[in-house]
Amino acid sequence: MSSTFFTWLRSPAAREYFFSTHFWGPVANWGLPLAALADLAKDEEVISGTMTTALACYSMVFMRFAWRVQPRNYLLFACHATNATAQSIQEARFINYWHMGGREKKLEAEAAKEGAVTQAVKAAVEAKKSDA
Repeated sequence: MSSTFFTWLRSPAAREYFFSTHFWGPVANWGLPLAALADLAKDEEVISGTMTTALACYSMVFMRFAWRVQPRNYLLFACHATNATAQSIQEARFINYWHMGGREKKLEAEAAKEGAVTQAVKAAVEAKKSDA
């Protein structure tokens, strides 16, 4: 199996493929899904619902294109499938945060947490009240 691959790698067909847009287009396009995957770790507050929807639709359209073009461009298809999946997850996070109460839950959790300074001030106020 590997010897067949290496034989193909040294052939003119491989050079033709690696110097074509069927290879370099998807390679350059991988920046979109890599950025989308990196954004999954970011706060929901910064997600743009409009842009996420546009990128998901864009990737779905070009997934179909990559499948329908002859010869099929599997590298481009994988790139857009990854991006469509990541953008769909981002869209779900956006909807949960802004429309399903995720923001309110986060704000309540942050309000419930008290920092060390706040606790010290409250303790000082309580101590002053008990001394008086």
